[in-house]
Amino acid sequence: MKILVTGASAGIGGAICKRLARDAKRDGKQLQIAASEYGQTADNDAIRAELEAMGAEVITPYADLSDPNAPASLVNAAVEAFGGLDGVVSNAGIVIPGLIKDLAAEDWDLVMNVNARAGWLVGKAAYPYLKASKGAYVAIASMSGLGPHPDLGAYSPSKAACINVTSLMALEWASDGIRCNSIAPGMIRTPFTANVYSNNQLASARNEVVPLGRVGLPEDIADVAAFLLSEDARYITGQNIVVDGGFASSILSHIPGRPAKKT
Repeated sequence: MKILVTGASAGIGGAICKRLARDAKRDGKQLQIAASEYGQTADNDAIRAELEAMGAEVITPYADLSDPNAPASLVNAAVEAFGGLDGVVSNAGIVIPGLIKDLAAEDWDLVMNVNARAGWLVGKAAYPYLKASKGAYVAIASMSGLGPHPDLGAYSPSKAACINVTSLMALEWASDGIRCNSIAPGMIRTPFTANVYSNNQLASARNEVVPLGRVGLPEDIADVAAFLLSEDARYITGQNIVVDGGFASSILSHIPGRPAKKT
């Protein structure tokens, strides 16, 4: 299995890489994975070592995905190393918090370019190889793409665009045998959100508003990504799967004064 994962740092991207490596080792298959990040870090090095310890062949190309030429360079690096691609996970993303009335145009452009344009360009560059392998493309979006998320600047518009462009790719590429789906994580504990969950009161409050009773973990997203890349998802395309413990669909349960259940 030949896979490219962007944003493959500690957190969701790294968890996806490790889940794929565990599955390959369990099934006696060879995983060849391009685990890409913005730059080299101790976390990236640790993930690479862990993947290799599980028997995966790993390359770690680095790229700034705000550069329109970077997505194709990552695909080319993976194809040169592995001879093709069976799957792509577009996970890299950024957020620049702020009010929309105060948002600088360059911040809007940066977030949109990394969170939406880069995923399209990665898919576009990977298209001929995914067509050859009848492969799969998975984008990591966000529940913030389901509606406006105040105070996060261009983040929710960018994730809405990510979901929409993935659906468009699914429709246009279905006849080529390429499946394209997105995942919309809810609240997830990652190194990126560690400061939020270091506040025990805030962490408990977030757990309480999730119908399943807890904030998610990177592994919760990795499990769904691995499924969508697998043959088990062979008849699924054009879908956005919300993985949030039921939070996004629970809004009506928070209305004060709901009728009490009769006993």
